[in-house]
Amino acid sequence: MARERKFSTEDLFQKTEQMLLTHGYEGFSISLIAEQLDISRGAVYKYYENKEELITDYMLYEMEHFLTELKEIEAVEGFDAKFDFLIKIIFKNSTIPHMIEIGRRIPINGNQKVQENNEKREKLHLKMYEHLQGFISLGRQESKLRETLPDPLILGFIFQTILIPNHFGIPHSQWVDSIKEMIQHGMLNK
Repeated sequence: MARERKFSTEDLFQKTEQMLLTHGYEGFSISLIAEQLDISRGAVYKYYENKEELITDYMLYEMEHFLTELKEIEAVEGFDAKFDFLIKIIFKNSTIPHMIEIGRRIPINGNQKVQENNEKREKLHLKMYEHLQGFISLGRQESKLRETLPDPLILGFIFQTILIPNHFGIPHSQWVDSIKEMIQHGMLNK
């Protein structure tokens, strides 16, 4: 009997992300992952009953990793520095919105593990906003944010900027700097 090749969780999740970005939810399969890792499908099925369990576990892993990075915003001094930090980690983790969209298409189908993972992911999403409440409060305290704008709109707007397509291939640093400028100063000359 052939010995089963070992793989790490990081290897599995890295391939999961690559396959989701390449093939989407519908084209993703345990067979595809096993082929990419050069292991048997059975090796993956030892840990996951189906692709939905694997994908939702991967999404939890990524969200927890992002939250760990995001917590560091609390140690950054001043609103402008916190804003730069936030933009930097948002663009560093630019696949998250795409993964959230994929996550919305995953059927629960009575699978307890998938349901639990979705509930955990929603709680982590709320925790993300809790970590950013200090950022918003400081922005208001330093009179950097308009009082009339609701907190969720400000944060949603900032997070959605990574979805703006760069069709003309503007260099990444220029693209990010331009987005920051538009958020901070608008696009109209005053």
